[in-house]
Amino acid sequence: MTGLTAAVAALSMAALLAGCGESGGSGDVTLKLVAADYGDSSANSSKKYWDALAEKFEDEHPGIKVDVAVYSWTDVDRKVKEMVADGEAPDLAQIGAYADYAAQDKLYSADDVLSIPTQADFLAPLAKAGVVNRVQYGMPFAASTRLLFFNEKLFKSAGVTPPESWSELQAAAKKLKARGVKIPYALPLGPEEAQAETYQWLLSGGGGYTDNVGTYDFDSKQNVATFNWLKNELVGKGLTGPTPPGKLNRAEAFAAFTRGEVGMLNGHPTLMQMAAKKHLKYGMVPMPGVNGKAQSTMGVADWMMAFKENGHRKEIRQFLDFAYSKKNVLEFSREYDLLPVTTSASQEMSDDKADAKKLGGFLEELPASQLYPVGKTSWAQVSVQIKKYIGKTVDPNGDPQATLAQLDAKAAAEENAS
Repeated sequence: MTGLTAAVAALSMAALLAGCGESGGSGDVTLKLVAADYGDSSANSSKKYWDALAEKFEDEHPGIKVDVAVYSWTDVDRKVKEMVADGEAPDLAQIGAYADYAAQDKLYSADDVLSIPTQADFLAPLAKAGVVNRVQYGMPFAASTRLLFFNEKLFKSAGVTPPESWSELQAAAKKLKARGVKIPYALPLGPEEAQAETYQWLLSGGGGYTDNVGTYDFDSKQNVATFNWLKNELVGKGLTGPTPPGKLNRAEAFAAFTRGEVGMLNGHPTLMQMAAKKHLKYGMVPMPGVNGKAQSTMGVADWMMAFKENGHRKEIRQFLDFAYSKKNVLEFSREYDLLPVTTSASQEMSDDKADAKKLGGFLEELPASQLYPVGKTSWAQVSVQIKKYIGKTVDPNGDPQATLAQLDAKAAAEENAS
């Protein structure tokens, strides 16, 4: 009996240890999911998407419930931060940034909560951007890129074709201005999203926010040359409209484009919807580079992350493998005119004639796109500094070299502090 008792005790202890860090097999487990709202009205709120997805998942996985809370982009990052601070982290959060939580060791790695096929299906540049210290914590959930939008009617009237280089862009802007176009090229370097317009131009000039080893490099030779060109050859020649770029926000530039006041500007898929509602005929081409098409464009991703606090790794893994199935990724992407984050869904969208007609240009740019350095915990504060100062580079008395050097010093300080 002694041997039997010992064996039973050993099995009981093994079962107990196996359950540590995991949810057990008795009773229902409820996963808490907080997500951002991509809709622009109650009719297409992301809450409807997530509720439908949760219902389908629960039908296929008895014993697991999914409690969904959806907040506007204005509130969602703050809401998750508050929940984590109060010791009530959700199991899953689909929001804008993950690096701070990874640095605090609050997240499961992607290896922990995704099957190998699901993780391998992520598009390479998006997966790479989710890495901190060589471990992937951020799981891309939604993506977009940028293209140069142009007003077809204004271009035809001015007798110009879509530009492929900076000199062609300047020449087109001059002809548009001569035809009385209010804003030949909209350059939104205002505080709303200056980091995006800045990054797009830095990439088109062969530079970027970091060097080849990931160190901030704002005042590189290429970056300084890019902003000298913008200051002297575009803004200085009166080709960016009456509002100083440092005071022009993206939303205002988009609205002016849909009113027919803008000849061309950088835009993402949302601008297609806005233009269509105004019955504006437009075209889209890749961003021009110094001497031809830019080598890469800016990519943007929003992130899914899995918190360790509640210990529901097994159930999180089941839900994420379900959510990242090709069918569900396509459904979300099509609903909100976003780009799929997986190779399988991206390929199917490219092969579909309707999808390709609508988003083909953006899809083509995504594989070679460059994302913000979101794996740096300093990036959030560095982005704030860009929004605050970058517009000054193109002012009449602006000094691109000095401003970019200032930003580089501030970025280095933030990086050291983090």
